Amino acid sequence: MLSDLTIIFPLAVALFALLWCCRWAVIHRRAVPRPGPAAEDGPVDAPAPADRRFTRLDWLLMGGLTVVYAVIAFIGLGDTTAPQTFLRFQGDGNYAQVELRQPQTVTGVRYWSGLVTADYLLQFSADGEDWVIQAKEDGTSGMTQQYTQLFRWNDAVLNADNGPVRYVRIVAGAEQYLGEVVIYGQDGTPIPAEELIVPEDCQALFDEQDTVPAAYSFMNGTYFDEIYHARTALEMIENIWPYEITHPPLGKAIIGLGIRLFGMTPFGWRFMGTLCGVLMLPLLYLLLKRMFGYAVVAGAGSAVFAFDFMHFVQTRIATIDVYAVFFTILMYLFMYFWLTEPEERPRRRLLWLALSGASFGLGAASKWVCIYAGAGLAVIWAVYWIVRFVREKKAALDAFLLNVGWCLLLFVAVPCLIYYVSYWSYAPSQGIDGPWRLFRKEYLQLVLDNQSYMWNYHSDLVATHPYSSWWYQWLADVRPILYYLSSEAGGTWSTRFGAFNNPLVSWGGLAAVAGMGWLAVRDRDERAVFILIGYLANLLPWVLVTRLTFAYHYFPCTVFLVLAIAYIFADLRRHDENWAGAIGSFTGLAVLLFGIFYPVLAGVPYTGAYGQVFLKWFKDTWPF
Repeated sequence: MLSDLTIIFPLAVALFALLWCCRWAVIHRRAVPRPGPAAEDGPVDAPAPADRRFTRLDWLLMGGLTVVYAVIAFIGLGDTTAPQTFLRFQGDGNYAQVELRQPQTVTGVRYWSGLVTADYLLQFSADGEDWVIQAKEDGTSGMTQQYTQLFRWNDAVLNADNGPVRYVRIVAGAEQYLGEVVIYGQDGTPIPAEELIVPEDCQALFDEQDTVPAAYSFMNGTYFDEIYHARTALEMIENIWPYEITHPPLGKAIIGLGIRLFGMTPFGWRFMGTLCGVLMLPLLYLLLKRMFGYAVVAGAGSAVFAFDFMHFVQTRIATIDVYAVFFTILMYLFMYFWLTEPEERPRRRLLWLALSGASFGLGAASKWVCIYAGAGLAVIWAVYWIVRFVREKKAALDAFLLNVGWCLLLFVAVPCLIYYVSYWSYAPSQGIDGPWRLFRKEYLQLVLDNQSYMWNYHSDLVATHPYSSWWYQWLADVRPILYYLSSEAGGTWSTRFGAFNNPLVSWGGLAAVAGMGWLAVRDRDERAVFILIGYLANLLPWVLVTRLTFAYHYFPCTVFLVLAIAYIFADLRRHDENWAGAIGSFTGLAVLLFGIFYPVLAGVPYTGAYGQVFLKWFKDTWPF
């Protein structure tokens, strides 16, 4: 009965978002003055330059929010320890053997898989002469190291009754790496290392027993697409040809920075993504402050983004989408700075344009979806010059031609160079080394071949996934992607989390974006046009995509949902006597929903009753 009442929550949030936006629409229509023709500094109703200057309040809001969010984001990110030494098996048939000081029944073998996929042959013996092979019921290996099992703890499948065991042997099926092994005795507890006789050449398998957990979880190993990107980041560090080459290299190189700092641990491979998620907040604050002038608007808008579910979850997993969004924010931030910088400051305008172009190049070198965002920049640029030509006619021609030249350099040549250089770490594994590798034809061919491979892979991909979704489902927030699922014994407690938007941000933001369309057409409001173009540039390409897609592909659009919401915040701040309540209620509800859904965002165990009553808003599509 209680679970049937759960429908009240989405209805209440949707009604709040609708009424909130309707209230703004009414207030905006009655507001005086209304936006008029744009001046040098932007629309008449835009903030004056003095209002954009940072005050002590700005620093307190921006810094305080960033620190608070950073603490929340880094708590429970992942274990800071994991096996770091590996035994390298030279090839098929190479084996490691350990002796138990006292024969006993072995009830389990847990192991940490390193690089390279292949199965092991796990054998037990009582006398060192006759060996029993451990295998699954279908006869396949009981100790596997497949691509989904790398850099995580795995449990070997043992035969039902092995009797007393004195020797344990692990035989490799190929050249591969094994990190740590723990053997469980007849009482189900790990056999201490001092009760094992370990040969010198096998010490790497038993030298970090303190890292062995009670069971595998997302806290101590890879999950979802981390099996590709975290692995590839390490391969790039080790000059091994990477396993995952369906995306450009830079995002994985950035993941590698965290690995270099903290080791090949869950905290290490997730660190840089989480750091970028934290840094998104001051960047967004700068953009909001520049757009709207009010500290309260910049602070509230940044808080709404900070506690959006997608932002939180997607920046705490070692995949490359976070870097695409990080550089998208940067490229739009600098483009807006260019748009609003006075003409009397040509050098500073050129600096903003250069930084926007460099951010575009870094984003494209991380993931191709940034090309969609870059197309949005091109449209914004074109609209800017069309408006200038309408106002200035022939007077703008010289400035336009000069700017075209700069843009060809800064948004074509420089990004292409950044993209080309991003393959630097791929080259050594192919014997292309040395400081002049960029000028070798083999390097050029490597880059070109990878572009062809990526294009064919994504255009020809035919696959299914239980948590895939289409673009129109993202708009309504009805199909999250579940990243992790684990249930306690008896099923009373569950640990699961996935990526989806805060419903208030999703629904309220969609209504706000529709409002931006209204303002763009009716009032020709330049900030509304900027937001609308950015949103559509990151969404519309997915309308044409027929391959497998997921909710996290909507992550870049979340930035513009928040910008649209912040526009309404600013309008209310100017024209609504009760603006504090309007802005505070929306922001407070967004934070409250984050708190309610925190278990399925951070992987905190929760009861089935809690999930049914508070979390399962859509019975058939929300997997909580």
